[in-house]
Amino acid sequence: MTTKMPYKISRVCLGNICRSPTAEVVLRAVCAGAGLDVLIDSAGTSNYHPNKAPDLRSQKHALKRGYDLSTLRARQLIQQDFLDFDLILAMDMQNLQNTQDLLARTIHHHGKHAIRAKVALMSEYDPYYPKQALPDPYYSEADGFERVLDQCETSSQAWVAYLQRQFNQNTATTK
Repeated sequence: MTTKMPYKISRVCLGNICRSPTAEVVLRAVCAGAGLDVLIDSAGTSNYHPNKAPDLRSQKHALKRGYDLSTLRARQLIQQDFLDFDLILAMDMQNLQNTQDLLARTIHHHGKHAIRAKVALMSEYDPYYPKQALPDPYYSEADGFERVLDQCETSSQAWVAYLQRQFNQNTATTK
């Protein structure tokens, strides 16, 4: 199933080196497996690690599950993202608030009519981690990185199910 123009999703955490790049590749894999034409990206609400590769521990744990993060590079969420993306998913409540604050500034600067993106919590529809923050594994041990992968997988599956329903509804109303 495809849309006329690829649907675009960005995943957002603080530094864009652990959670959001992991979420990016996991969602990309789940969307591809479901046959969805979706472009996936990730960003950080801070500019702590511009153009840096994902944390080596994130890469190591992701690779064990078949996800390759090695080509990704960190970038900061910018106002243009609200004009270019359909959906921006935050990893936790603080990054959701930071994203909503930037959205408010973007609306002030560009006008509400220009905004394309919906902003939500990554775990919004996750049946296993309902509306739970995805804990930052940066200062944790291996289990923290495994938890990130677990939650990224279930949240991504939930978002794909949501998108399939949305795309099906849109297709039904245009017939």
